[in-house]
Amino acid sequence: MCLAIPWFPLRMYTMRCWLSIQSRRQGMLEVNIKELRKQLAEYIARVEAGEEIIVIRQEKAVARLMPPVRPCPQFPALTEFRASIALRGEGLSETVITERRKARY
Repeated sequence: MCLAIPWFPLRMYTMRCWLSIQSRRQGMLEVNIKELRKQLAEYIARVEAGEEIIVIRQEKAVARLMPPVRPCPQFPALTEFRASIALRGEGLSETVITERRKARY
């Protein structure tokens, strides 16, 4: 990893190096295009894991890589299942009311 030092004699090298440093802003990873090309597979793996990556060109955000929005799995309707259950005896609410009355007197 290279660091940009203001008194470093080669200003252009320093600027290129500074732009290639990855920084985190607001929980998102920022990377310039050159760095993205070098390590594309690594960044795609990170996106698959759920991270968002901002692509930078000349200090401006130009794209955002993020995992696709996947629909939530729908649970099957339970109305048929509930209708197929046969209850034996009295209902729960009736049992509770009966037991409360017994406990009072």
